[in-house]
Amino acid sequence: MTIQFGDHAERFTLLRPLLFTIAYEILGSVTESDDVLQDSYLRWAQVDLAAVRDTKSYLAQLVTRQALKAQRASARRREAYVGPWLPEPLLLDDRDASADVVLAESVSMAMLVVLETLTPDERAVFVLHDVFGFEYSEISEAVGKSSAAVRQIAHRAREHVHARRRRFDPVDSGQAAEITQQFLTAATTGDMSGLVALLAPDVVTIADGGGAPGAARRPVVGAERVAGAIIKGMRPGLRFEIVTANGAPAIAVRADDHLVALVTLEISAGRITRLYAIANPEKLAAVDAPRAVTR
Repeated sequence: MTIQFGDHAERFTLLRPLLFTIAYEILGSVTESDDVLQDSYLRWAQVDLAAVRDTKSYLAQLVTRQALKAQRASARRREAYVGPWLPEPLLLDDRDASADVVLAESVSMAMLVVLETLTPDERAVFVLHDVFGFEYSEISEAVGKSSAAVRQIAHRAREHVHARRRRFDPVDSGQAAEITQQFLTAATTGDMSGLVALLAPDVVTIADGGGAPGAARRPVVGAERVAGAIIKGMRPGLRFEIVTANGAPAIAVRADDHLVALVTLEISAGRITRLYAIANPEKLAAVDAPRAVTR
């Protein structure tokens, strides 16, 4: 469907949540996505609007090209990263998180970690086609390849994602909120047995501390080990708040009013199966207020 409206600023502002979501799913970085949108707008402001047939498609292609440039520029930094690399967390409005299951899944930590295993072109094509529903011909313009090549890339990317994405049985938002609260209560009161009961036997914690001293550089596996590590990490003065991040329940951890960690919970069949803990200060700097995302 062709979308046309207003001048440069009005058109861009109306589509900004969509454009941000595209950039974030390609980059896994809130900060880089904001930079991509800023750069894209400067380019968009120079475009002759009379030559734009479909604003949504045009801007999606423009943002994708800029996101791919940013992704390739940051690839070397990620290769040299100390410890596990996780995406920058994205706080979501509760309505965004619950209204669109596909959207929530596409911005989940688990999905973004899987997308990191794709090539830049595979990631862009998968995001644009399978998440946002753009036609192969539109994606062709964005990645600079023929429609036939894009179709092949999409097929390959889809197979990789399906092979690497863990199968799980998600719970509804009410049950997820209850389990998250129980988890927080058990952790803060030192209830080891209660904590273990909430964790799947093969639960995994992946922590991204950016190489900071004391930060775990390998995943912690198993209910007993994970529960022990959580209780050991508790210290006086910490404050906790349950939020929604990347389409899932999360716990914001603060010390002296500063955000020091954000832990996202993956819940399946009534138990916590994965915890993604982000403590890298640079990645937490962009966690300010809930963002609007959309397909």
